[in-house]
Amino acid sequence: MPITEQQLLQIFPNAGRQAGVFVPVLNMSMTRWKINTPKRQAAFLAQIGQESGQLQYVRELGSDQYLSKYDTGSLAAKLGNTPAADGDGQRYRGRGLIQVTGHDNYLRCSLALFADDRLLYTPELLEQPQWAAECAAWYWSVNGLNSLADKEQFTTITRRINGGLNGLEDRLRLWARARAALCVSST
Repeated sequence: MPITEQQLLQIFPNAGRQAGVFVPVLNMSMTRWKINTPKRQAAFLAQIGQESGQLQYVRELGSDQYLSKYDTGSLAAKLGNTPAADGDGQRYRGRGLIQVTGHDNYLRCSLALFADDRLLYTPELLEQPQWAAECAAWYWSVNGLNSLADKEQFTTITRRINGGLNGLEDRLRLWARARAALCVSST
């Protein structure tokens, strides 16, 4: 069921004009990746709302020093970035509405969305609304988050997306708004 711009603004009151930009691409992406029930959509929208600052950010914020954690060391290796201090941290910083991060995730996403490795050479594509939404829905799908949304396991979804519970209070607020806007009843 498609969401409307009015519903999106109920969920993300700070989205402003971005709501109109993202409604069509979110609807397309949610349809493609089977985020197709109000329960799934509410959980998905709450998560992308927190990750993107209510559709304000499609690129991870942070200084070169902050992003260096993705360039060398164990986190860089886990993400598939090269072990050398060669700028992979900046190049493969979080992008899209769920902040896909790291060489290996960019490659998997690229193969799924384009059937080639173009995101390795043009990672900025994930900053465009269509691909920001599409990569978030892809990530949601390949990580099995629809089934968790069906069971209302919101905290587990948060851990899968974030690696922890950062921003949980905001995510829960957004989830409550999304459930209200999409008429999801409590079970």
